[in-house]
Amino acid sequence: MREQFDGHLENTTSESVFSIVQDLENEKNSEKDEKSAMISELSIKGYQKLKSNDLEAAKEFFEKILELDTNNNYALVGLGDTERKSENFAEAINFYNKCLEFHPDNNYALFGLADSYKALNQFGKAIEIWEKYLVHDEKNITVITRIADAYRKIHSYKKSSELYQQILKMEETNAYALVGLGHLNFDLKKYHEALYYWKKMLELNKDHVDIRILTSIGNCHRKLKTFSEGVFYFQKALEMDPKNFYALFGLADCYRGMNQQDKSVEYWNKLLEIDPENKVILTRLGDAYRNMGDYKAAEEYYNRALNIDFDIYAAMGLALICKCEGKYAEAIDRFKNLIRNDSKNYRLYIDIADCYINQNKKEEAIRALESFQTQGIYSSAVNEMLENLKK
Repeated sequence: MREQFDGHLENTTSESVFSIVQDLENEKNSEKDEKSAMISELSIKGYQKLKSNDLEAAKEFFEKILELDTNNNYALVGLGDTERKSENFAEAINFYNKCLEFHPDNNYALFGLADSYKALNQFGKAIEIWEKYLVHDEKNITVITRIADAYRKIHSYKKSSELYQQILKMEETNAYALVGLGHLNFDLKKYHEALYYWKKMLELNKDHVDIRILTSIGNCHRKLKTFSEGVFYFQKALEMDPKNFYALFGLADCYRGMNQQDKSVEYWNKLLEIDPENKVILTRLGDAYRNMGDYKAAEEYYNRALNIDFDIYAAMGLALICKCEGKYAEAIDRFKNLIRNDSKNYRLYIDIADCYINQNKKEEAIRALESFQTQGIYSSAVNEMLENLKK
């Protein structure tokens, strides 16, 4: 599932830029030296351009400063921020590190450096730098949130949870901590706990509901198989954005779980309009039509999925169509071919055994199920079918 509330980074950048501009204005007012006044003026203009996302202009102002003062901290941080906003993270890291060589306590450089490492998925380095930042500002909720998020990314869930809870003690309605705890519990498959935090977010923001919270709650219900409740939240999300991919997918999957295949088809087709080459959606459409008994349409969608790339579920779908149509020998061959690619998939053995039973080949069915057991894998479904056949 996707990341929520990525806008936090941009908000922090804007606040930092405003703070730097204020610092520069104050410095300019108290500075009489002509060169320093010129640097202050260039810095203010550079950060104003950075704030308005005119990155090329910002870069020009900061480079002019370096011509006057090679190791100027405002220029180096400004260039780091410019490269980071351009997603040139390696370049950004170089500028932040150069700034820290000459100005080791520059919090703006530390923050930018950590966020750059985070963007490169180097979470260990990001955590190390953010913890250095906390030495200067131990109650900075934004930084603690960043560290908690990073620990969650590297699956250090206990440490992540402790930090999120620390934030909630400081600010009990902190959105990023609540959302983070929702994600953390979702990752741990603790869906009821995830629902608690995401519903709390919903209550706190009744007038400004975030569509991502609605789809997250819907996904919890999808995982819990409480599909009708999931439908409610996904439909609420669609009221806000009729083409939201996650809401459409959630609705289609919920209706699939409720065995309302006609409604499921409606939403799979809407998704296909958005992403016509998505083999997962094509396969799901094949499944829906197969369950509705429309084998011709099902076969068409399975083959469309396989034309994009091999998909075991599409291939299984074609084998199941053969089985449903009484073409047991062809179905057995298809299932056996799939076992060569996925020998531990117990469902394939059950389907082969079922085909043999329909051919009145009980011993063949038993051998097929026993061949699965020889791999040392446990499946209650295989064991139960085998016991029934042996009786």
